Amino acid sequence: MGLLQSKYTNAAIHVIIWVTLLVLPELFFHNAHVFGLPHSFFTLGNIYHIGLFYLNAYWLYPKLLNRRFWWLYFPCLAIILIVSYWLKVFFLHIYDPSILISGYNFRVLFFPSVPFLVASIIFRYVLNSIRFEKLEKERKAERLSSELKFLRNQISPHFLFNMLTNMISMARHKSDLLEPSLIKLSDMLRYTLYETENERFNVVQELEYLRNYIELQQIRFEDSVEIELQIDDINEHCFIEPMLLVPFVENAFKHGVGMVAHAYIHIHAFMKENKLFFSVINNYNATNFSKDKSSGIGIQNVKNRLELLYPGKYSLQINDDGSVFDVQLNIDLLC
Repeated sequence: MGLLQSKYTNAAIHVIIWVTLLVLPELFFHNAHVFGLPHSFFTLGNIYHIGLFYLNAYWLYPKLLNRRFWWLYFPCLAIILIVSYWLKVFFLHIYDPSILISGYNFRVLFFPSVPFLVASIIFRYVLNSIRFEKLEKERKAERLSSELKFLRNQISPHFLFNMLTNMISMARHKSDLLEPSLIKLSDMLRYTLYETENERFNVVQELEYLRNYIELQQIRFEDSVEIELQIDDINEHCFIEPMLLVPFVENAFKHGVGMVAHAYIHIHAFMKENKLFFSVINNYNATNFSKDKSSGIGIQNVKNRLELLYPGKYSLQINDDGSVFDVQLNIDLLC
């Protein structure tokens, strides 16, 4: 509907301009002869010039002003100006053979074609620029959509790999916690595979998913890690891109728990106005730190998504002193 309205608006603007241009000679050149020429010549001449405008804007410029034929374009314009002049002379002599072509009215016959051609060049250039900008925006949006889909798809396999490793460990020890863990994992996978397809996702649901993830990890590690989760002042009317927070917590469990005595993970999330403040602090043993091939995929993924989705609207600070890993993330949310 908007595109149709835009087309009608553009057509209306053209009509108004040309009607105004055709009416002006009748208002100002109503005498029998002006510059030795009949006043009707100016109206008919403008009709001819309007034809030149569209001929150049929609045929000559697109066909010739390119890398292959650009050298033909300006000679063609010169030929058009010369032919236009002699056509006007020809029709004037048919209209009134007594009309004399002098230096005085030569300029009136020759030069009016020039501003119309110049105007058509500018019009076509602006039109091409608008179309190019629109195409670039569409290409950029398509690239962004494709990249985000790729990054989202990268999350689920990576998360699933880590969690299935945990389940294998439970199965080997014949743990009674395996069944409830599988149920929780099933609920979480439903979130990642289906619910996160929504373009707008409530921040409360994202934090609830984070809470479920932590509870699942607590089933596995029991009392071997001190987990502190604090969530305060969350605006339920705000929205966030899904799966942005859990990779930082996942990283804390992966590289902290089991590798250091008195392991701890402190997580805090709160909002002030429309800004989400999120922090994850955990300790780890640098001497036992082993970086496998998949290590860091989740955090790097989040960095890429933040840059794509919240350019200039987030800050991410990651501090590592060799024993404590501290993540501080702030995001301006849509509310």
